[in-house]
Amino acid sequence: MVTLIDEEKDKKKSTMVSKPLFSLLLLTVALVVFQTGTLVNAEDSEPSSSTRKPLVKIVKGKKLCDKGWECKGWSEYCCNHTISDFFETYQFENLFSKRNSPVAHAVGFWDYRSFITAAAEYQPLGFGTAGEKLQGMKEVAAFLGHVGSKTSCGYGVATGGPLAWGLCYNKEMSPDQLYCDDYYKLTYPCTPGVSYHGRGALPVYWNYNYGQTGEALKVDLLSHPEYLENNATLAFQAAIWRWMTPPKKHLPSAHDVFVGKWKPTKNDTAAKRTPGFGATINVLYGDQICNSGFDNDEMNNIVSHYLYYLDLIGVGREEAGPHEKLSCADQEPFSSSSSAPPSSGSSS
Repeated sequence: MVTLIDEEKDKKKSTMVSKPLFSLLLLTVALVVFQTGTLVNAEDSEPSSSTRKPLVKIVKGKKLCDKGWECKGWSEYCCNHTISDFFETYQFENLFSKRNSPVAHAVGFWDYRSFITAAAEYQPLGFGTAGEKLQGMKEVAAFLGHVGSKTSCGYGVATGGPLAWGLCYNKEMSPDQLYCDDYYKLTYPCTPGVSYHGRGALPVYWNYNYGQTGEALKVDLLSHPEYLENNATLAFQAAIWRWMTPPKKHLPSAHDVFVGKWKPTKNDTAAKRTPGFGATINVLYGDQICNSGFDNDEMNNIVSHYLYYLDLIGVGREEAGPHEKLSCADQEPFSSSSSAPPSSGSSS
């Protein structure tokens, strides 16, 4: 048993460094400084994400990489820049600078770490990694542009401007219904007393959407939809899964139409559907927003967030492309919606 007196003796011993030994230590430190020009902090010596070399292997002539926690799973996309290489904490804070203001409705909920943790699950599939660094930055801005517009409590004269208030909400504040569709009672039955109103970064509505999202994420959202308002990482995961997943068979995902993975058919061309940011609005919201002209406030709000975020992360809105690719004003919808959620998102 070590007594308090023994501990005091040990402390004295540990501080009793002989003069020759002390001189030797000083000489060693001086030599390190002379050779390197600086004292290296142990934390600083750890490689950053931008300098960390991925594990590489060749499979059937194709180069595959694994980059640890942020891009794990042997993917060709992990060989590219990963999101934390070009999108850092300060940029997240700039994009969502008002989210923790006293008047916001999800103070302390959303943070950078939750987004990066969620994104790590989808980077091996190409989220933010499908192409060069610029392409990755644009996709992150595009995805977060949708998120910001759907979770904003900004308005015309709000402090910082209306575009600075993304991630103000994590749920619909005053739902006027339970969003339970009995048509899906055999596949996604509603849990008695549970409300399926909007929750999350790209708000999820209706029992069948909670059911499908929960199946994909392996979480029982049908019984516990509140998980999306209690866990920011899960809320971001649900949103990125929606971004990466085609809404129906034979349709592209928002990711596909943005990064150029989708090739329009003759029918698409006739319907004025072209790859770009406007097509992401079409995939996610279809006839709720698209093909209604250039005066659609909801569409213009999403576009404005995207352009604003491009500026803030250092890309610049000039990289967004021509105006006709930014909106879906004259695009025929990919599909019609049934039991559609309110287009105003979680701020209603």
